[in-house]
Amino acid sequence: MQHQLEHTWSQIQAELRRTVTDSTYHLWLAPLKARALDGETLLVGAPDEIRTWVADRFARVLQACAATILGPQAHVAIVALDAPLPAGAVAASEPSFRDDASAALQPTRRPGETTTDELFNPKYTFDQFVIGDGNRLAHAAALAVAELPGQAYNPLFIYGPPGLGKTHLLHAIGNYVREYGDGLTVRYTTIEAFTNRFVHALHSRSVDDFKRRYRDTDILLIDDVQFLESKAKTEEEFFHTFNALYETGSQLVVTCDRMPRDMNALADRLRERFESGLVTDIRPPDLATRMTILRKRVQHDGVRLADADAIEPIADRITTNIRALQGALIRVVAYHSLTGRPIDKTLVTHVLDGLYPGSSSPRRRTLAEIQEITCEQLGISPEQLRSPDRSARVAWARQVAMYLSRELTDETLPAIGRAFGGRNHTTVMHACRRATEKIARDAEAYELVRSLTARLQAPDTDRGS
Repeated sequence: MQHQLEHTWSQIQAELRRTVTDSTYHLWLAPLKARALDGETLLVGAPDEIRTWVADRFARVLQACAATILGPQAHVAIVALDAPLPAGAVAASEPSFRDDASAALQPTRRPGETTTDELFNPKYTFDQFVIGDGNRLAHAAALAVAELPGQAYNPLFIYGPPGLGKTHLLHAIGNYVREYGDGLTVRYTTIEAFTNRFVHALHSRSVDDFKRRYRDTDILLIDDVQFLESKAKTEEEFFHTFNALYETGSQLVVTCDRMPRDMNALADRLRERFESGLVTDIRPPDLATRMTILRKRVQHDGVRLADADAIEPIADRITTNIRALQGALIRVVAYHSLTGRPIDKTLVTHVLDGLYPGSSSPRRRTLAEIQEITCEQLGISPEQLRSPDRSARVAWARQVAMYLSRELTDETLPAIGRAFGGRNHTTVMHACRRATEKIARDAEAYELVRSLTARLQAPDTDRGS
Protein backbone atom coordinates (compact mmCIF):
# COMPACT_ATOMS: atom_id res chain seq x y z
CA MET A 1 0.00 0.00 0.00
CA GLN A 2 2.88 2.38 0.74
CA HIS A 3 4.31 1.73 -2.71
CA GLN A 4 0.87 2.38 -4.26
CA LEU A 5 0.57 5.72 -2.43
CA GLU A 6 4.05 6.75 -3.56
CA HIS A 7 3.17 5.93 -7.15
CA THR A 8 -0.11 7.85 -6.84
CA TRP A 9 1.67 10.93 -5.49
CA SER A 10 4.19 10.86 -8.36
CA GLN A 11 1.25 10.84 -10.79
CA ILE A 12 -0.37 13.79 -9.00
CA GLN A 13 2.95 15.66 -9.13
CA ALA A 14 3.08 15.08 -12.88
CA GLU A 15 -0.44 16.52 -13.21
CA LEU A 16 0.57 19.56 -11.16
CA ARG A 17 3.59 20.17 -13.40
CA ARG A 18 1.32 20.10 -16.45
CA THR A 19 -1.17 22.49 -14.84
CA VAL A 20 0.99 25.30 -13.44
CA THR A 21 4.09 27.12 -14.63
CA ASP A 22 7.53 25.75 -13.83
CA SER A 23 8.34 28.61 -11.46
CA THR A 24 5.05 28.16 -9.56
CA TYR A 25 5.60 24.43 -9.26
CA HIS A 26 9.14 24.73 -7.96
CA LEU A 27 8.39 27.63 -5.61
CA TRP A 28 5.21 26.36 -3.97
CA LEU A 29 4.33 22.79 -4.96
CA ALA A 30 7.63 20.88 -5.22
CA PRO A 31 8.21 21.14 -1.41
CA LEU A 32 4.91 19.33 -0.71
CA LYS A 33 4.95 15.70 0.43
CA ALA A 34 2.25 13.06 0.50
CA ARG A 35 1.88 12.16 4.18
CA ALA A 36 -0.85 9.53 4.12
CA LEU A 37 -4.12 8.36 2.59
CA ASP A 38 -6.97 8.35 5.11
CA GLY A 39 -9.93 6.76 3.39
CA GLU A 40 -10.64 9.07 0.44
CA THR A 41 -8.63 11.97 1.90
CA LEU A 42 -5.05 12.53 0.78
CA LEU A 43 -3.03 14.25 3.50
CA VAL A 44 -0.44 16.51 1.88
CA GLY A 45 2.31 17.94 4.09
CA ALA A 46 3.55 21.49 3.52
CA PRO A 47 6.43 23.34 5.24
CA ASP A 48 5.22 25.81 7.88
CA GLU A 49 6.45 28.88 6.01
CA ILE A 50 4.34 28.21 2.89
CA ARG A 51 1.43 26.13 4.24
CA THR A 52 -1.05 29.02 4.53
CA TRP A 53 -0.17 30.34 1.06
CA VAL A 54 -0.51 26.88 -0.51
CA ALA A 55 -3.85 26.29 1.23
CA ASP A 56 -5.19 29.69 0.09
CA ARG A 57 -3.86 29.67 -3.47
CA PHE A 58 -3.44 26.08 -4.59
CA ALA A 59 -6.11 24.06 -2.78
CA ARG A 60 -8.28 23.94 -5.91
CA VAL A 61 -5.50 22.87 -8.25
CA LEU A 62 -4.36 20.20 -5.78
CA GLN A 63 -7.95 18.98 -5.49
CA ALA A 64 -8.39 18.87 -9.27
CA CYS A 65 -5.12 17.03 -9.91
CA ALA A 66 -5.84 14.53 -7.12
CA ALA A 67 -9.32 13.92 -8.53
CA THR A 68 -7.80 13.23 -11.94
CA ILE A 69 -5.71 10.41 -10.46
CA LEU A 70 -7.82 9.16 -7.52
CA GLY A 71 -11.31 9.85 -8.84
CA PRO A 72 -13.93 12.57 -8.21
CA GLN A 73 -14.54 11.41 -4.63
CA ALA A 74 -10.98 12.25 -3.57
CA HIS A 75 -10.33 15.05 -1.10
CA VAL A 76 -7.03 16.83 -0.29
CA ALA A 77 -6.15 18.11 3.18
CA ILE A 78 -3.05 20.28 3.59
CA VAL A 79 -1.33 19.56 6.91
CA ALA A 80 1.97 20.22 8.67
CA LEU A 81 4.89 18.00 7.71
CA ASP A 82 5.04 16.64 11.27
CA ALA A 83 1.29 16.49 11.94
CA PRO A 84 0.11 13.28 13.69
CA LEU A 85 -1.50 10.86 11.27
CA PRO A 86 -4.97 9.37 11.84
CA ALA A 87 -5.08 5.80 13.08
CA GLY A 88 -5.38 3.36 10.20
CA ALA A 89 -4.17 5.81 7.55
CA VAL A 90 -1.77 4.44 4.94
CA ALA A 91 1.43 6.44 5.47
CA ALA A 92 4.04 7.20 2.87
CA SER A 93 7.55 5.94 3.53
CA GLU A 94 9.90 8.87 4.06
CA PRO A 95 12.71 7.89 1.64
CA SER A 96 10.32 8.08 -1.28
CA PHE A 97 9.72 11.81 -0.94
CA ARG A 98 13.04 13.65 -0.90
CA ASP A 99 13.46 17.41 -0.67
CA ASP A 100 15.29 17.08 -3.97
CA ALA A 101 12.08 17.00 -5.94
CA SER A 102 13.69 18.06 -9.19
CA ALA A 103 16.31 15.32 -9.07
CA ALA A 104 13.66 12.73 -8.28
CA LEU A 105 11.98 13.52 -11.58
CA GLN A 106 15.14 12.96 -13.62
CA PRO A 107 15.01 9.64 -15.50
CA THR A 108 17.92 7.25 -15.44
CA ARG A 109 20.04 7.59 -18.57
CA ARG A 110 23.10 6.05 -20.14
CA PRO A 111 26.43 7.89 -20.39
CA GLY A 112 26.40 10.40 -23.21
CA GLU A 113 22.61 10.78 -23.21
CA THR A 114 20.66 13.86 -22.20
CA THR A 115 17.10 14.41 -21.10
CA THR A 116 16.54 17.50 -23.26
CA ASP A 117 15.93 15.54 -26.45
CA GLU A 118 12.26 15.20 -27.41
CA LEU A 119 10.88 16.86 -24.27
CA PHE A 120 8.50 19.80 -24.82
CA ASN A 121 7.55 22.15 -22.04
CA PRO A 122 3.72 22.09 -22.02
CA LYS A 123 3.64 25.73 -20.81
CA TYR A 124 5.46 26.90 -23.95
CA THR A 125 2.60 27.23 -26.41
CA PHE A 126 1.61 29.83 -28.97
CA ASP A 127 -1.30 30.85 -26.72
CA GLN A 128 1.12 31.65 -23.89
CA PHE A 129 3.50 33.63 -26.09
CA VAL A 130 3.00 37.38 -25.69
CA ILE A 131 3.27 39.12 -29.08
CA GLY A 132 4.83 42.57 -29.44
CA ASP A 133 6.60 44.62 -32.08
CA GLY A 134 9.93 42.96 -31.24
CA ASN A 135 8.79 39.38 -31.91
CA ARG A 136 5.76 39.63 -34.20
CA LEU A 137 7.49 38.30 -37.34
CA ALA A 138 9.25 35.49 -35.47
CA HIS A 139 5.95 34.39 -33.91
CA ALA A 140 4.09 34.50 -37.24
CA ALA A 141 6.84 32.54 -39.00
CA ALA A 142 6.96 29.90 -36.25
CA LEU A 143 3.18 29.46 -36.37
CA ALA A 144 3.26 29.17 -40.17
CA VAL A 145 5.94 26.48 -39.89
CA ALA A 146 3.88 24.58 -37.31
CA GLU A 147 0.81 24.69 -39.55
CA LEU A 148 2.62 23.89 -42.82
CA PRO A 149 5.90 22.09 -42.04
CA GLY A 150 8.33 22.06 -44.94
CA GLN A 151 6.15 24.41 -47.01
CA ALA A 152 6.21 27.83 -45.36
CA TYR A 153 9.80 28.76 -44.46
CA ASN A 154 12.51 26.14 -44.62
CA PRO A 155 14.80 26.52 -42.82
CA LEU A 156 13.51 29.05 -40.32
CA PHE A 157 16.39 30.77 -38.49
CA ILE A 158 15.44 32.79 -35.36
CA TYR A 159 18.14 34.85 -33.68
CA GLY A 160 18.38 37.24 -30.74
CA PRO A 161 19.84 37.62 -27.23
CA PRO A 162 19.07 35.02 -24.53
CA GLY A 163 15.90 35.34 -22.51
CA LEU A 164 13.58 36.75 -25.19
CA GLY A 165 11.53 33.68 -26.19
CA LYS A 166 13.43 31.75 -28.88
CA THR A 167 13.21 28.46 -26.97
CA HIS A 168 9.55 29.18 -26.20
CA LEU A 169 8.81 29.33 -29.94
CA LEU A 170 10.63 26.04 -30.61
CA HIS A 171 8.60 24.27 -27.92
CA ALA A 172 5.43 25.93 -29.17
CA ILE A 173 6.05 24.45 -32.63
CA GLY A 174 6.66 21.04 -31.09
CA ASN A 175 3.53 21.17 -28.93
CA TYR A 176 1.41 22.37 -31.85
CA VAL A 177 2.63 19.63 -34.20
CA ARG A 178 2.13 16.93 -31.59
CA GLU A 179 -1.47 18.05 -31.07
CA TYR A 180 -2.50 18.97 -34.61
CA GLY A 181 0.17 17.46 -36.86
CA ASP A 182 -1.79 14.37 -37.88
CA GLY A 183 1.00 11.94 -36.99
CA LEU A 184 4.00 14.01 -38.11
CA THR A 185 7.13 13.32 -36.08
CA VAL A 186 8.94 16.18 -34.38
CA ARG A 187 12.22 16.21 -32.48
CA TYR A 188 13.77 18.96 -30.35
CA THR A 189 17.42 19.14 -29.39
CA THR A 190 20.06 21.59 -28.30
CA ILE A 191 23.43 21.67 -30.00
CA GLU A 192 24.92 20.55 -26.70
CA ALA A 193 22.68 17.47 -26.71
CA PHE A 194 23.41 16.82 -30.38
CA THR A 195 27.16 17.01 -29.70
CA ASN A 196 26.95 14.74 -26.65
CA ARG A 197 25.01 12.12 -28.55
CA PHE A 198 27.37 12.30 -31.50
CA VAL A 199 30.45 11.81 -29.30
CA HIS A 200 28.72 8.93 -27.53
CA ALA A 201 27.82 7.37 -30.91
CA LEU A 202 31.44 7.57 -32.06
CA HIS A 203 32.72 5.92 -28.89
CA SER A 204 30.03 3.22 -28.87
CA ARG A 205 30.19 2.60 -32.63
CA SER A 206 26.50 3.42 -33.01
CA VAL A 207 26.72 6.21 -35.59
CA ASP A 208 24.02 4.64 -37.75
CA ASP A 209 21.57 4.76 -34.83
CA PHE A 210 22.55 8.39 -34.24
CA LYS A 211 21.87 9.28 -37.88
CA ARG A 212 18.46 7.59 -37.82
CA ARG A 213 17.58 9.46 -34.64
CA TYR A 214 17.95 12.88 -36.23
CA ARG A 215 17.25 12.17 -39.90
CA ASP A 216 14.11 10.03 -39.62
CA THR A 217 11.86 12.90 -38.52
CA ASP A 218 9.49 15.35 -40.18
CA ILE A 219 10.45 18.40 -38.13
CA LEU A 220 13.79 19.01 -36.42
CA LEU A 221 14.04 21.90 -33.92
CA ILE A 222 17.59 22.93 -32.98
CA ASP A 223 18.39 25.32 -30.12
CA ASP A 224 21.59 27.36 -29.55
CA VAL A 225 23.23 26.58 -32.87
CA GLN A 226 26.02 29.10 -32.09
CA PHE A 227 27.72 26.33 -30.09
CA LEU A 228 28.51 24.54 -33.36
CA GLU A 229 31.39 26.97 -33.87
CA SER A 230 34.85 25.43 -33.42
CA LYS A 231 33.43 21.87 -33.28
CA ALA A 232 34.66 20.60 -36.64
CA LYS A 233 33.46 16.98 -36.47
CA THR A 234 30.07 17.87 -35.01
CA GLU A 235 29.64 20.63 -37.59
CA GLU A 236 30.38 18.16 -40.38
CA GLU A 237 27.79 15.71 -39.08
CA PHE A 238 25.25 18.48 -38.56
CA PHE A 239 25.79 19.69 -42.14
CA HIS A 240 24.99 16.22 -43.50
CA THR A 241 21.97 15.91 -41.18
CA PHE A 242 20.74 19.29 -42.40
CA ASN A 243 21.12 18.26 -46.05
CA ALA A 244 19.44 14.88 -45.54
CA LEU A 245 16.39 16.48 -43.94
CA TYR A 246 16.19 19.36 -46.39
CA GLU A 247 16.38 17.09 -49.43
CA THR A 248 13.47 14.98 -48.16
CA GLY A 249 11.31 18.04 -47.51
CA SER A 250 11.54 17.88 -43.73
CA GLN A 251 11.25 21.12 -41.78
CA LEU A 252 14.21 22.63 -39.89
CA VAL A 253 13.96 25.41 -37.31
CA VAL A 254 17.14 26.84 -35.78
CA THR A 255 17.74 29.36 -33.01
CA CYS A 256 20.93 31.31 -32.40
CA ASP A 257 22.19 34.34 -30.47
CA ARG A 258 23.42 36.05 -33.64
CA MET A 259 22.82 36.26 -37.40
CA PRO A 260 24.30 33.52 -39.62
CA ARG A 261 26.76 35.96 -41.19
CA ASP A 262 28.14 36.80 -37.75
CA MET A 263 29.09 33.18 -36.99
CA ASN A 264 32.64 33.68 -38.18
CA ALA A 265 33.98 30.31 -37.06
CA LEU A 266 31.29 28.40 -38.96
CA ALA A 267 31.95 26.93 -42.40
CA ASP A 268 30.60 29.03 -45.27
CA ARG A 269 28.54 26.17 -46.64
CA LEU A 270 26.56 25.85 -43.40
CA ARG A 271 26.06 29.60 -43.06
CA GLU A 272 24.68 29.58 -46.60
CA ARG A 273 22.23 26.80 -45.65
CA PHE A 274 20.98 28.86 -42.68
CA GLU A 275 20.49 31.94 -44.88
CA SER A 276 18.64 30.03 -47.61
CA GLY A 277 15.30 30.23 -45.77
CA LEU A 278 13.77 32.94 -43.58
CA VAL A 279 16.06 34.69 -41.09
CA THR A 280 14.18 36.67 -38.43
CA ASP A 281 15.10 38.23 -35.13
CA ILE A 282 13.58 38.68 -31.68
CA ARG A 283 14.20 42.04 -30.01
CA PRO A 284 13.67 43.12 -26.39
CA PRO A 285 9.99 43.81 -25.57
CA ASP A 286 8.60 47.34 -25.35
CA LEU A 287 6.88 48.62 -22.19
CA ALA A 288 3.39 47.54 -23.27
CA THR A 289 4.61 44.03 -24.06
CA ARG A 290 6.48 43.80 -20.74
CA MET A 291 3.33 44.78 -18.85
CA THR A 292 1.29 42.21 -20.78
CA ILE A 293 3.82 39.50 -19.94
CA LEU A 294 3.67 40.37 -16.25
CA ARG A 295 -0.13 40.59 -16.15
CA LYS A 296 -0.45 37.24 -17.90
CA ARG A 297 1.95 35.66 -15.42
CA VAL A 298 0.11 37.20 -12.44
CA GLN A 299 -3.21 35.89 -13.74
CA HIS A 300 -1.85 32.43 -14.53
CA ASP A 301 -0.17 32.02 -11.13
CA GLY A 302 -3.11 33.43 -9.17
CA VAL A 303 -1.05 36.23 -7.60
CA ARG A 304 -3.15 38.73 -5.63
CA LEU A 305 -2.07 42.35 -6.14
CA ALA A 306 -3.00 45.06 -3.64
CA ASP A 307 -2.95 47.62 -6.47
CA ALA A 308 -3.70 46.96 -10.12
CA ASP A 309 -0.59 48.91 -11.10
CA ALA A 310 1.68 47.36 -8.45
CA ILE A 311 3.84 45.59 -11.04
CA GLU A 312 4.51 48.65 -13.18
CA PRO A 313 7.92 49.32 -11.55
CA ILE A 314 9.11 45.90 -12.73
CA ALA A 315 8.24 46.69 -16.33
CA ASP A 316 9.78 50.16 -16.01
CA ARG A 317 13.12 48.97 -14.67
CA ILE A 318 13.71 45.67 -16.47
CA THR A 319 13.77 46.34 -20.17
CA THR A 320 16.00 43.85 -21.96
CA ASN A 321 15.24 40.31 -20.76
CA ILE A 322 11.95 38.47 -20.25
CA ARG A 323 13.63 35.92 -18.00
CA ALA A 324 14.84 38.71 -15.68
CA LEU A 325 11.37 40.29 -15.83
CA GLN A 326 9.70 37.10 -14.64
CA GLY A 327 12.50 36.46 -12.14
CA ALA A 328 11.85 39.83 -10.50
CA LEU A 329 8.15 39.00 -10.19
CA ILE A 330 9.02 35.68 -8.53
CA ARG A 331 11.24 37.55 -6.06
CA VAL A 332 8.40 39.94 -5.24
CA VAL A 333 5.98 37.06 -4.62
CA ALA A 334 8.56 35.25 -2.48
CA TYR A 335 9.16 38.38 -0.39
CA HIS A 336 5.40 38.84 0.03
CA SER A 337 5.11 35.22 1.19
CA LEU A 338 7.95 35.58 3.70
CA THR A 339 6.79 38.90 5.18
CA GLY A 340 3.03 38.87 4.71
CA ARG A 341 3.17 42.38 3.26
CA PRO A 342 0.66 43.15 0.47
CA ILE A 343 1.98 43.33 -3.07
CA ASP A 344 1.75 47.04 -3.76
CA LYS A 345 4.09 49.52 -5.44
CA THR A 346 5.90 50.16 -2.15
CA LEU A 347 6.80 46.49 -1.70
CA VAL A 348 7.69 46.01 -5.38
CA THR A 349 9.95 49.06 -5.33
CA HIS A 350 11.61 47.85 -2.13
CA VAL A 351 12.40 44.47 -3.68
CA LEU A 352 13.62 46.04 -6.92
CA ASP A 353 15.86 48.47 -5.03
CA GLY A 354 17.61 45.42 -3.61
CA LEU A 355 17.92 43.86 -7.05
CA TYR A 356 18.90 46.86 -9.15
CA PRO A 357 19.86 49.78 -6.87
CA GLY A 358 20.28 53.16 -8.54
CA SER A 359 19.79 51.77 -12.03
CA SER A 360 16.94 51.75 -14.50
CA SER A 361 17.91 48.34 -15.82
CA PRO A 362 19.90 45.33 -14.61
CA ARG A 363 23.65 45.73 -14.76
CA ARG A 364 25.33 42.80 -16.48
CA ARG A 365 28.23 41.11 -14.73
CA THR A 366 30.58 38.43 -15.98
CA LEU A 367 30.41 34.87 -14.69
CA ALA A 368 33.86 35.28 -13.15
CA GLU A 369 32.73 38.38 -11.21
CA ILE A 370 29.67 36.57 -9.90
CA GLN A 371 31.79 33.62 -8.79
CA GLU A 372 34.32 35.91 -7.10
CA ILE A 373 31.75 37.93 -5.14
CA THR A 374 29.75 34.83 -4.12
CA CYS A 375 32.87 33.03 -2.90
CA GLU A 376 33.98 36.08 -0.96
CA GLN A 377 30.58 36.40 0.73
CA LEU A 378 30.32 32.71 1.63
CA GLY A 379 33.94 32.10 2.55
CA ILE A 380 35.00 29.55 -0.06
CA SER A 381 37.45 29.67 -2.94
CA PRO A 382 36.54 29.84 -6.65
CA GLU A 383 38.43 26.56 -7.06
CA GLN A 384 36.04 24.89 -4.59
CA LEU A 385 33.08 26.38 -6.43
CA ARG A 386 34.21 24.77 -9.70
CA SER A 387 35.35 21.50 -8.09
CA PRO A 388 33.39 18.21 -7.74
CA ASP A 389 32.97 18.98 -3.98
CA ARG A 390 29.33 18.27 -3.01
CA SER A 391 29.50 19.20 0.67
CA ALA A 392 26.47 21.20 1.80
CA ARG A 393 28.41 24.45 2.22
CA VAL A 394 30.02 24.33 -1.22
CA ALA A 395 26.89 23.00 -2.96
CA TRP A 396 24.79 25.90 -1.60
CA ALA A 397 27.38 28.45 -2.70
CA ARG A 398 27.45 26.87 -6.15
CA GLN A 399 23.63 26.94 -6.40
CA VAL A 400 23.56 30.61 -5.42
CA ALA A 401 26.29 31.53 -7.92
CA MET A 402 24.56 29.61 -10.73
CA TYR A 403 21.24 31.24 -9.86
CA LEU A 404 22.79 34.71 -9.97
CA SER A 405 24.60 33.84 -13.21
CA ARG A 406 21.30 32.86 -14.77
CA GLU A 407 19.55 36.01 -13.56
CA LEU A 408 22.22 38.69 -13.95
CA THR A 409 23.88 37.68 -17.21
CA ASP A 410 22.78 36.85 -20.75
CA GLU A 411 24.79 33.62 -20.74
CA THR A 412 23.07 30.39 -21.79
CA LEU A 413 22.75 27.38 -19.50
CA PRO A 414 25.53 25.44 -21.27
CA ALA A 415 27.87 28.45 -21.01
CA ILE A 416 27.16 28.78 -17.29
CA GLY A 417 27.77 25.07 -16.79
CA ARG A 418 31.14 25.23 -18.51
CA ALA A 419 32.21 28.12 -16.26
CA PHE A 420 31.42 26.00 -13.20
CA GLY A 421 33.83 23.17 -13.84
CA GLY A 422 32.39 21.82 -17.07
CA ARG A 423 28.96 20.93 -15.71
CA ASN A 424 26.04 20.39 -18.10
CA HIS A 425 22.99 22.58 -18.49
CA THR A 426 20.67 20.22 -16.57
CA THR A 427 22.90 20.65 -13.52
CA VAL A 428 22.54 24.43 -13.84
CA MET A 429 18.75 24.14 -14.15
CA HIS A 430 18.63 21.95 -11.04
CA ALA A 431 20.84 24.38 -9.08
CA CYS A 432 18.63 27.34 -10.04
CA ARG A 433 15.52 25.46 -8.97
CA ARG A 434 17.02 24.52 -5.60
CA ALA A 435 18.11 28.12 -4.99
CA THR A 436 14.67 29.44 -5.97
CA GLU A 437 12.93 27.02 -3.58
CA LYS A 438 15.20 27.97 -0.68
CA ILE A 439 14.83 31.70 -1.33
CA ALA A 440 11.04 31.30 -1.22
CA ARG A 441 10.98 29.57 2.17
CA ASP A 442 14.09 30.81 3.98
CA ALA A 443 14.39 34.49 4.94
CA GLU A 444 18.15 34.17 5.53
CA ALA A 445 18.66 32.73 2.03
CA TYR A 446 16.50 35.49 0.57
CA GLU A 447 18.57 38.16 2.32
CA LEU A 448 21.83 36.56 1.16
CA VAL A 449 20.77 36.60 -2.49
CA ARG A 450 19.39 40.13 -2.15
CA SER A 451 22.68 41.31 -0.65
CA LEU A 452 24.77 39.60 -3.33
CA THR A 453 22.57 41.03 -6.08
CA ALA A 454 22.96 44.52 -4.65
CA ARG A 455 26.76 44.17 -4.57
CA LEU A 456 26.87 42.88 -8.12
CA GLN A 457 24.62 45.66 -9.39
CA ALA A 458 26.50 48.43 -7.55
CA PRO A 459 29.16 50.57 -9.29
CA ASP A 460 32.68 49.14 -9.17
CA THR A 461 33.75 51.75 -6.62
CA ASP A 462 31.06 50.53 -4.20
CA ARG A 463 31.51 46.79 -4.57
CA GLY A 464 33.58 46.42 -1.45
CA SER A 465 31.24 48.44 0.78
